[in-house]
Amino acid sequence: MPNVQSASQVPNQFVECSGRRLAYRVIGDGMPMVLCLRFRGVMDSWDPAFLDELTAQGFKVYIFDYSGLGLSDGTPTYDPASLARDTIELITTLGLGKVVLGGWSLGGIAAQVAMLQAPQLVSHLVLLGTTPPGQLVKTGEPLFYELARRENDFEDFVHLFFEPTSPASREEALRSAERIASRKEGRCPEVPHEWAGQQLGEGPRNPMFPLQPALDALRTTRIPVMHLGGDHDIVFPVENWHALSRTLPTLHLVTLPSTGHGPHLQYPRASARHIAAFVFD
Repeated sequence: MPNVQSASQVPNQFVECSGRRLAYRVIGDGMPMVLCLRFRGVMDSWDPAFLDELTAQGFKVYIFDYSGLGLSDGTPTYDPASLARDTIELITTLGLGKVVLGGWSLGGIAAQVAMLQAPQLVSHLVLLGTTPPGQLVKTGEPLFYELARRENDFEDFVHLFFEPTSPASREEALRSAERIASRKEGRCPEVPHEWAGQQLGEGPRNPMFPLQPALDALRTTRIPVMHLGGDHDIVFPVENWHALSRTLPTLHLVTLPSTGHGPHLQYPRASARHIAAFVFD
């Protein structure tokens, strides 16, 4: 495989989509994969080790900032339909054809809506630490709503995305944070925590993603679907996917131990290899 730039070094690019300019980056070469961001995420929120391993596994990875956030123009919103519109327009404007569509957390909701709206663009759906549509068997923890409203430090990072009771998980959190900070030029502005906090409700809701057509689509689709989660996700408990596993015919479940809302941060290489096995095997 030819040498490619690391995710921490690739340049920012921009594309005009319906009067707004979306910022994106491309890593590697191979099967196109588009990844949708988490709540309060920007392109720099992805762990470069995860992205680089995806490229090593044969993917050409596209990451991007939603409208009005990070380096992208437009009006910011966390409405899933608007995030799905960004995703679909990025894919079509760049002429990517069918892609492996992925999403982390809120981005997983956006990816599910995009698949509902434009299934012809999706070969596989890869969901990371997100929620299914419909009624939940377990809601998230109130701690998330406290942490999501404030400026975060390293300890918040551990509680949000890792397993704070595990020394090994804490060690991986430190390594991931160092990798995420490794990009020195062309970084994205952070999403203002004050604005993001205004987009949240007061606490966990049930359902978190009340869109019956999206659940119906998962029940009838022929598109392979994978959810990769941590066993202690304080935002979107993985138990909700386990409860649906016998009713979603194409669902593959991978649950990683002693980790939280960012399983691909703690296990970047293993996560990328699970995804590659799901897509290519």
